[in-house]
Amino acid sequence: MQLPPLPHRHHHYRSRRRQHGVVAIEFALVFLLGVLPLLLITLSGVMIFAAQETLTLAAAEGARAALHYGSTAQRESNACNAAQESMGWLLNFSGQQPNCAAPPAPGGAFASIAVSAPTACPSTPAMQCITVVTSYNYNAKPFLPGTKTLYGWVLGAVMSSSATVQLDLTGD
Repeated sequence: MQLPPLPHRHHHYRSRRRQHGVVAIEFALVFLLGVLPLLLITLSGVMIFAAQETLTLAAAEGARAALHYGSTAQRESNACNAAQESMGWLLNFSGQQPNCAAPPAPGGAFASIAVSAPTACPSTPAMQCITVVTSYNYNAKPFLPGTKTLYGWVLGAVMSSSATVQLDLTGD
């Protein structure tokens, strides 16, 4: 007596063969809809961190440059030029060019670099201080399109950093 061939084996082989590419499609969908957005959000967060660190460094370098002897206008110009050099990549990305010949004072209209005139220091009013403020408007130029709404509630409109130095005016 001869047994008939099992129909299930042949049918099972065909169904496995038809589903051979399903794993690749599932992987592509999970990657595109799950992993890639997480990577893009992480990348933009790292870029925001780098921008904030750049602003902090630029403000500190600008304040240090204001310590060089010279007139008030020279000190302000030195501070602006040093800050501009330190935040060059951020200025290039945003397309902003600060005016270091006559840098604006902090607190006015938005400026990527603002340098105050020597004023009385908050801690020692008898001494003079200069404050350098560096800023970047993330809402105007986000690192990745669409992340303005994602990070807007955390960042606000403008990222900024400031540094203040006490001047030695005896060397003028």
